[in-house]
Amino acid sequence: MNYEFSAGGVIVKNDNDSLKVLLIKDRFKHWTWPKGHIEPGETAEQAALREIAEEVGLKNTSIHAELGEQKYIFYREKGPISKTVKIFLVEARGDELLVPETQEVAAAEWFGADEAVNRIEYEGSRALIEKGIALFLMRL
Repeated sequence: MNYEFSAGGVIVKNDNDSLKVLLIKDRFKHWTWPKGHIEPGETAEQAALREIAEEVGLKNTSIHAELGEQKYIFYREKGPISKTVKIFLVEARGDELLVPETQEVAAAEWFGADEAVNRIEYEGSRALIEKGIALFLMRL
């Protein structure tokens, strides 16, 4: 079996005392968070911030905590791939405009916390978003 490693982030911001969570609609039309492959020589944290910048254009970001990992198997022509994705809690600061990378991201939007939890679609993702929201709210 082949293995792949990726990193991404639950991106949150304080918007006039209201918590907002960024979700992207991926090329499969599912709401999720930005993530992508860890490049050679990169840490998971560096990869998460790079992927966020590439996929939605946010650069004024910082990691607050590691939220966990998602592990799953998918299939390509060469056979099964075991994938591990490290997910971080990432804070966006300022009012940067979202600039979705159109080949991989169909849409990018800020949602209120409850709506983000309800929109997230991949298995295991809801618990990680809820954990990220709770950790961020404790910091406010």
